[in-house]
Amino acid sequence: MSIKNLFDLSSKTALVTGGGQGIGRAIALALAEYGANIIINYRSNAVLAEETARLVRAYGVQCWLWPLDLIEDNITEKFNEFISANNCKVDILIANASVQFRKPWNEVTSDEFAAQINVNLRSTLNLIQGVVPYMKEQKWGRILNIGSVQQTSPHKDMCIYAASKSGLVNLVKNLAVQLAPFGINVNNLAPGVISTARNETALANPEYRKTVLQKIPLGHAGHPIDCAALSLLLSSDAGRYITGGDFYVDGGMSLFN
Repeated sequence: MSIKNLFDLSSKTALVTGGGQGIGRAIALALAEYGANIIINYRSNAVLAEETARLVRAYGVQCWLWPLDLIEDNITEKFNEFISANNCKVDILIANASVQFRKPWNEVTSDEFAAQINVNLRSTLNLIQGVVPYMKEQKWGRILNIGSVQQTSPHKDMCIYAASKSGLVNLVKNLAVQLAPFGINVNNLAPGVISTARNETALANPEYRKTVLQKIPLGHAGHPIDCAALSLLLSSDAGRYITGGDFYVDGGMSLFN
C-alpha cells in the first residue's frame, strides 16, 4: 500500500467537537480534504459553524452540524440520539472542545471548576462511551484528544484547566491499552501557543506576548494547521501503529519543563 493511500479517509466519518473555529476547524478541513465526512459539534456560534460546514462540503463530503454545549448532562445519550436521527456513525472522534478560565487558583468559583472539568474531561469520556461500540463492530477506530502544553507546563492562572488536561492524558493512556485489541487507537495531541481567537486575545498584551514567546524555542506561535497535519496522521491508517501517545505541537515549549 502506498503512503498516500494510508491517509485516505473515504467512507469514514469524524466527529470534531468545538469544530466551528480554530484548531477544530483546521482539523475538520484536513480530514475532509482526505475524504472523511464530518460532524461539527459547536456550542453557540452558528455563524462560524455554518462557515466551517461550507468549507468542508467544498471537498465533496457530507457534513452535519451538532449544536450542543458539552457542559450538559447525558452527553452519551444525546450523542446516540443525534447519530440515530441523522443516520450516521462515527469512526473518528476528535475531542477538541474545551473551557478555560484564566484566573488565580484561589479565585476559581465552583461553577468555573465544574465547567472546566465537565467539558474538558467528563464530556470526552461520555463521547468515547458513545463512539466505541460502533468502532468495536468495525474493528477500526481513532480517538484523538486535544490536550494542551499546560498538561506539564503549569500556568499560574490556568490551574484547573491544566489539571483537566493532565487528567485526559491519563485517560488516553488507560483506554489505549483497553481498546487496542479492538483496532481502536487512542492518542493525545498537546498544542502549545497556537494563533486562535482565545490565545490572540491574551497575546494582545505586548509584555505578556514577549514573555510567552521567550519560552518557545522556535520563537513564534503556531497555527491551527500545524495541529491539523498531525491529527490527520493519527486519524488515518498512516498512524495505525501509534496508540497511547502524547504528542506536543508547541514549538519546543514543553522542553522547558
